[in-house]
Amino acid sequence: MSKLRSAPTLDDVARQAGVSTATVSRCLNAPDRVVEATRQRVMQAVEALGYTPNFAARVMAAKRTFTIGAIIPTMENAIFARGLQAFQEELHKRGYTLLVSSSAYRPEVEEEQIRTLVARGADGLLLIGHDRNPQIHDYLERQKVPAMVAWSYIPNARAPSIGFDNRQAMQALADRVIGLNHTRIAMISGVSEGNDRARLRIEGARDALRKRGLNPDSLSIIETSYEVENGAEAFARLISQSPHPTAILCGNDVLAAGALRQAQSMGLNVPEDVSITGFDDIELARIVSPALTTVHVPHREMGSKAALELVEMVENSTPGSTIRLQTEIVERQSLGPANNS
Repeated sequence: MSKLRSAPTLDDVARQAGVSTATVSRCLNAPDRVVEATRQRVMQAVEALGYTPNFAARVMAAKRTFTIGAIIPTMENAIFARGLQAFQEELHKRGYTLLVSSSAYRPEVEEEQIRTLVARGADGLLLIGHDRNPQIHDYLERQKVPAMVAWSYIPNARAPSIGFDNRQAMQALADRVIGLNHTRIAMISGVSEGNDRARLRIEGARDALRKRGLNPDSLSIIETSYEVENGAEAFARLISQSPHPTAILCGNDVLAAGALRQAQSMGLNVPEDVSITGFDDIELARIVSPALTTVHVPHREMGSKAALELVEMVENSTPGSTIRLQTEIVERQSLGPANNS
């Protein structure tokens, strides 16, 4: 009777590759720290032997699961995709696996997912925005699970953040719109309750009106969820006002795409009859016609830096840094001078 073959070990790989077990471990967990020739030799040995790392042993040795959780508000559009991709890529370089869930913009669902990810051993969490029950941060501190916030920069908040100033970014865009002689301005916003990004963008638009000597209360606002159809419906309601707005600021590019589609279906020319702006500068903003004037958000830079900072918090128990990233206005064809006739 033949004997069962034992599973190959780390020592077997090291022996076949002619390196130390520490080098094999670095190749598997932090390949960017190993020279390419050595890494290739080790990976050839791994492939030849059919070696599979013993995850349980690694967890016991490091007292970590090498898993990071991320809870994003939605997976239904591309708002968070680019930043999350960069976040995952940076984690992978450092030997971490990413678990992603979506809260559908519901705080009670986010809270449940936070507790579930902690129960499953997540070493750290990426959260979107600062609006949540303070008891959640109390819970994370008790569990000793660090959390990093992205997509929103608020200094001195409870959790560190790597993001941008939503209020300032929308103020700059609204100021550009007003500078083109638009005084009848409306806004299609995401739901602001429980969403600091949406709320701050509304405040930024009002700031621009106020600083230009216009009444901030004159800003007509419709709050709705981030879907193309909702942007179209909100546009139809706003454009029915008399006199109708000459410019409509949208809380993101998805809402703006819906508004643009509705304008075209109503026979309106953009920007001659009405200007429409977006926010985020996702790919959609470039492929619609006319292309959207929008706010470019540094999604990939934000994701990469958030990963680096969160790993530092996990591995070295640092408090985490709050970093403000810069946005910029990208002018395309959907914004033009006001037609106030």
